[in-house]
Amino acid sequence: MNIALLTASGIGSRIKQDIPKQFIHVENKPIIIHTLEKFQNHPGIDEICVVILKGWEEMLKSYARQFNISKLKYIVNGGDTGQLSIYNGLTEIKKHKKREDVTVVIHDGNRPMVSNEIIDDAFLTYKKNGNAVAAIPCVEVTFVLENKEADESVESINRDLLRRTQTPHIYNLDDILSLHNEALQKGITEVAASCELMKIFGRKTYFSVGSEKNLKITTLDDLEIFKALLKAKKEHWIKE
Repeated sequence: MNIALLTASGIGSRIKQDIPKQFIHVENKPIIIHTLEKFQNHPGIDEICVVILKGWEEMLKSYARQFNISKLKYIVNGGDTGQLSIYNGLTEIKKHKKREDVTVVIHDGNRPMVSNEIIDDAFLTYKKNGNAVAAIPCVEVTFVLENKEADESVESINRDLLRRTQTPHIYNLDDILSLHNEALQKGITEVAASCELMKIFGRKTYFSVGSEKNLKITTLDDLEIFKALLKAKKEHWIKE
C-alpha cells in the first residue's frame, strides 16, 4: 500500500499573512488542496495522511469534502518541529497499518506543483534502491561564508557535485519510522528533512527527478511564482 504523508503544520511566518500559508487561496482553492489533488489523482497513491496545524483540522476536512479528496483518511496534529511533525504522521499511519507493508510518500503540503512525472520517477527509484528523494542540479555558483553574518567569500563549491533536494521522499514505513525512533532516542529533534536524518546515521540517499517548477511556497515571491505557473502555457514550438 502506498500512502502519501503531507506536512502542513507550519504557521507560515515568512509569508506574513493572517492565516497559515497552506490555506491561502489561489485560483479559488487553498494551496493545500492544490497539493492534495495531485496525490488524489495519482493512480499509485492509495491513501493520504495530512499533518496539520492544531485548530485547522475541521477546516481541512471541509475543504477535502468540497473538493472530493476521497483518499484523505488520516489527519494528525504537527509537533514542535518539522521532524516531530513527520514523526507524528508516521506513527499515525503505523497505528492504522500495523500488519501491512506500507510505502510512505512524504511531501510538503505547500509544494503544490509536484507532477505525475516526479511522483512516478520517485516510485521507480524507490523500487530500484529502497528510497528516493526528488532533487535537482544546482545551476548557480555557490559560495561558502565564514559565518552567517558574513557578506563576502573567497571559497566556492563545485556546483556539478551539488543537488538541491525537494519532495517527495519515498521510504518503507517501518524503515523510516525506525530511523526517526533512533533519532529521538539520541535526542535529535530538529532535523526537518528525513534525508538529512539518513545522512546523520550513515544511510545512503538515492535521488529521483525533481523540477524547478516543484517549488515550495514559503514567501510572497514564491506565491506569485506559483500563480504565474498555474497560468503558464508551453509554446507549441518548444522542443522537449
